Amino acid sequence: MFEFILETELAILNYIQTIRCVFFDLAFVFITHLGDKGMLWIIIGLSLCFTKKYKRAGYCVLLALLINLVICNITLKPLVARTRPYEYIEGIKLLINKPKDFSFPSGHSSASFAAAFSVWLYNKKWGRVSLVVASLIAFSRLYLHVHFLTDVMFGILIGVFASFVARLLITKIKLF
Repeated sequence: MFEFILETELAILNYIQTIRCVFFDLAFVFITHLGDKGMLWIIIGLSLCFTKKYKRAGYCVLLALLINLVICNITLKPLVARTRPYEYIEGIKLLINKPKDFSFPSGHSSASFAAAFSVWLYNKKWGRVSLVVASLIAFSRLYLHVHFLTDVMFGILIGVFASFVARLLITKIKLF
């Protein structure tokens, strides 16, 4: 069963490689770096904290990122310890430096969706823009061959879950 899933996921990644071109290579390297260490989302969250109207949205973004960090990077990545896809394919040329942590779940995807969905919970217009950016970051991880589809999918689910928990803590428990 696991062999079939692995082969299917590698086939999906190899199919994505058929759309590679110089423009996409440059674009997705840039896009993936937007998600590095969650810095874009941290900056957005902090910026929102300094506005009267969206202060709670900023707190939600930052709290969701913190919850996501604990679930995804501190707990699941070392627990699951999944090998990255480029380790399975000889001769793959990575366009970015090899990530030093494990593959499952995708930290870029989970952090991006934790923040973007938090924005969406407070402002649908800017939330949609944030979700487009988060989706591009998530896809970039597949395009660059550093994550499997299930890494990205579970990362997205964890991120959305973290944003709901953050919103619940802020609104129901009146954390902020």
